[in-house]
Amino acid sequence: MDILRLLPARFRPRQKRVAVLRLHGVIGATRPGAAGLSDAALAPLIERAFTRGRPDAVALLINSPGGSPVQSSLIAARIRRLADEKRIPVHAFVEDVAASGGYWLACAADDIWADGTSIVGSIGVISAGFGLDGFIDRHGIQRRVHTAGGSKSFLDPFRPEKPEDVERLTRLLEDMHVSFRDWVTSRRGPKLAEGDLFTGEVWTGRQAIATGLIDGIGHAVPKLKALYGDKVAFIPYGQRRSLLRRIGAAFGSGLGSEAAEAIIAQAEERAIRARYGL
Repeated sequence: MDILRLLPARFRPRQKRVAVLRLHGVIGATRPGAAGLSDAALAPLIERAFTRGRPDAVALLINSPGGSPVQSSLIAARIRRLADEKRIPVHAFVEDVAASGGYWLACAADDIWADGTSIVGSIGVISAGFGLDGFIDRHGIQRRVHTAGGSKSFLDPFRPEKPEDVERLTRLLEDMHVSFRDWVTSRRGPKLAEGDLFTGEVWTGRQAIATGLIDGIGHAVPKLKALYGDKVAFIPYGQRRSLLRRIGAAFGSGLGSEAAEAIIAQAEERAIRARYGL
């Protein structure tokens, strides 16, 4: 017989509770109801995860190939601020991938766990686009741009690439890279192995242990039970798909511009994930 059950509820030991926050998708500012991770969309979920029901810990289930450095920084900073204010430990669990901005989010946790085959790292910054000046020339199309300010047509894809534009873009990317490196170093500190881990390279979860980018191989449920007991309660938090998005998934061709936006967003996410063989 469980003697504790005979006691009044107020005298029984409180069941451990872990808020489980799912961070799944490409990171970037999005319109309301759209797919993707942004600080504005996640703020209510993150706030509830740290405050509702006095959780003993917060677990981040991360499956993201990255995206916007700004949104990555904002989301991670919000998580870290609440963790410090509430004095609640945070554990990150990598699913398929926590690369680039996805790894930025993982570093908001006190420890990072991954599957042996997860993809981790890509601590770098990238800018990609297309040069369409040759295309419009072949079709006799003229590009007419009028600006007040010499840099307003910076990296215009319909004009030949300028060396000074590339140099300026490189300076911007390098400055963002410094912020990323500083964040990882501040969060992982002495755990990081010697050598340059900030080249944009990726590792499997098993390989990442030796680099210090993660703390070990572990899955959310067994690891959290090992930390907080077999009877720990998991409280899930995740973004809900709007009715419009659910309808669009089934009847995309009938929704005009909404369907087109969804198709483009999905294509962009697939392209980003393809960098990591996913």
